[in-house]
Amino acid sequence: MKQQVEVKDLKEGKYLIIDDEACVIKSIAKSKPGKHGAAKARVEAIGLFDGQKRSYIGSVANKVYVPIVERKNAQVISITGNIAQLMDMGDFSNFEIVIPDEYKDKVKEGEEVSYITALGKIKLDIRT
Repeated sequence: MKQQVEVKDLKEGKYLIIDDEACVIKSIAKSKPGKHGAAKARVEAIGLFDGQKRSYIGSVANKVYVPIVERKNAQVISITGNIAQLMDMGDFSNFEIVIPDEYKDKVKEGEEVSYITALGKIKLDIRT
């Protein structure tokens, strides 16, 4: 899911869709309007799921899409290798997710973990 907003309403730490990827905004630089044009904005962001750096350049009056990012909790049902089977604590749906190397020792069967979902993708988000 996504919604449309103007570039001038974006803030650092919020989200933006660049190249069909949900990204976290790291910096926004706005220029003043020139003699023959509108004010421009340069948005630097990092992909939420792939970690790649991306940028958007355009008029501050342009409309861009912002993803609906949800943070949810799930219980770990089982772990097989580096894949965990999780059950969402809200709707009790089951799904599998790959456990990143940095979370290998933090994900244990029977415990609760938090995860992020946006644009149909899922990522573990364990905060320590």
